[in-house]
Amino acid sequence: MESYVTQISRDHLDDLREAFNKIDIDNSGFVSDFELQELFREASLSLPGYKVREIIETFTSGDTNKDDKISFEEFVSIYQELKSKQLSETFRKTISRRDGIRSFGGMSRISSEGTQHSYSDEEKVAFVNWINKALAKDEDCRHLLPMSPDDESLFTSVRDGILLCKMINQSQPDTIDERVINTKKLTHFKMTENLVLALNSASAIGCMVVSIDTHDLMAGKPHLVLGLLWQIIKVGLFADIEISKHEGLIGLLTDGEQLERLLSLSPEEMLLRWVNHHLQNAGTNTISNFSEDIKDSRAYFYLLDQIAQHEESDFKMRVKIDMSGLNERNLEHRAELMLRQAARLDCRQFVSPQDVTSGNSKLNLAFVANLFNMHPSLQRAQINGLDGAHFEAETREEKTFRNWMNSLGVAPYVNHLYSDLCDGLVILQLFEKINIPVNWRKVNNPPYPFLGGNMKKLENCNYAVDLGRHLAQFSLVGIGGENLNQGSKMHTLALVWQLMRRYTVRVLSDLGDGEKIGDLIILNWVNTTLSQKRKDSQISSFKDKLISTSLPVIDLIDVIAPGTVKWDMVKRLEKRVMDEDDKLNNAKYAISLARKIGARVYALPDDLVEVNPKMVLTLFACLMGHGLKKVNH
Repeated sequence: MESYVTQISRDHLDDLREAFNKIDIDNSGFVSDFELQELFREASLSLPGYKVREIIETFTSGDTNKDDKISFEEFVSIYQELKSKQLSETFRKTISRRDGIRSFGGMSRISSEGTQHSYSDEEKVAFVNWINKALAKDEDCRHLLPMSPDDESLFTSVRDGILLCKMINQSQPDTIDERVINTKKLTHFKMTENLVLALNSASAIGCMVVSIDTHDLMAGKPHLVLGLLWQIIKVGLFADIEISKHEGLIGLLTDGEQLERLLSLSPEEMLLRWVNHHLQNAGTNTISNFSEDIKDSRAYFYLLDQIAQHEESDFKMRVKIDMSGLNERNLEHRAELMLRQAARLDCRQFVSPQDVTSGNSKLNLAFVANLFNMHPSLQRAQINGLDGAHFEAETREEKTFRNWMNSLGVAPYVNHLYSDLCDGLVILQLFEKINIPVNWRKVNNPPYPFLGGNMKKLENCNYAVDLGRHLAQFSLVGIGGENLNQGSKMHTLALVWQLMRRYTVRVLSDLGDGEKIGDLIILNWVNTTLSQKRKDSQISSFKDKLISTSLPVIDLIDVIAPGTVKWDMVKRLEKRVMDEDDKLNNAKYAISLARKIGARVYALPDDLVEVNPKMVLTLFACLMGHGLKKVNH
């Protein structure tokens, strides 16, 4: 280690050790790609994307022994390189950016040196208050709620998995069939089952849970609990911030702007534009972020006033916002007065006065998102050429693909399947996830120049298609880089499906010593496994109509994990017929059971009822992988 350290002062080295420990969120003594990505995903609220990518590239190239992990020694060496590139100051600001953190000790599993992690007390308080309100009437959570924001009860309340399962359903209703949640006589095994169900379900709605396991949640590790809860809460807050759900957002189009540009905005960008729309109507200055620009509460006062006026004109409620708080010189007192006005709209959530005056971007974003969801205060705009236009929501298949990508931790986060893939970067990351090597020196990274920028994106897409065709050996007849670059739905879906299929069966290839797994091998395994236990629900293909009843799936789960299925919950065929409601109930039960026994399933209940052969294949492949792992163990 001396060769790295001699050029750095002891104080400076201590700073670097603290920074390293903050990034090393899984206590391993190493920093992985995932942990770096988490750090800069947080930082992206205050750092331009190109700087984040440049720093990550520097880290990746500094992995001297190419083990995909970075030790402290490698980290110090990288820091020196960052310094020489004039980036170290940016990096230092990223590490020490946050206030209000609490530290807690721990020992690395690899190193005997003590490690220290930290978490935001403000986030803990905000999440406790949000969960207390969201689940206040839930009978299954009575033993947990209300939690106190002043102690560590949040971290112990996730131990049995019930609260996490309930919060996932709050964010994305019906993700988990609550008949599957263990709520009585909670042994260690039953709590672990709930946590497995929660983690696999969180993954299915697009949360990245790669670095979290049931032991971490059972131990209530604060940084991991808060990280998971933020992802779950954010999915719910952002779910309806799109034009297909709120066509009034069309009114946020600026003069001369193409509709495609508005449709491609992230939820964060859309919220910023929504706030500025109301600020412009109020005749006051707009903002450019949810940190520095909201510290004085001015924007919030005017936003609340505009919402209240709009609600009154629509005869929804009569609340007159008291604007006198703007005259208060003490910013913290002013923020408290503003939040009292928000409370009159039932929107005092996520932020305290201190969170406003400190510019806590994460919690202020959550505050604004909740405000939008409660009071969008938008009218359907009359725009030439768009009158009466209907905007289609994303399809179930598109949403499944998007959630799968995000659960793997691709960057940037995929909000819109086609526009967010048009520069090829996410697709190239997915190739790495299926063990196809990517030469990142050939890849163009943002920011793209104004002139010739699309050509850079097209080059990435051409490279992606080339990898798919030659290294992955995908069937890409008639698909070119220009199709991905232009956001062609048909061509993008064709490539993404093959990526997801390869990812799903990759674990089977690993278990089978690299044997290429075809559909027939999976089908034969399903039928052989069922017949060995005398189950009569064998299927002829992944299009077999019997799959619409979910009985083959439920029977297979019963074979893999005996005792898991509660048969009084399962509807059976009557005279070889089952009605649609019973099919859907069986499908919901089957999908949640699969996740509960440990299969990371992305398919949805409707995929079974409608017998979507692609998603049916992924479900059986996941169950096959889980079943074979159990046999091997």
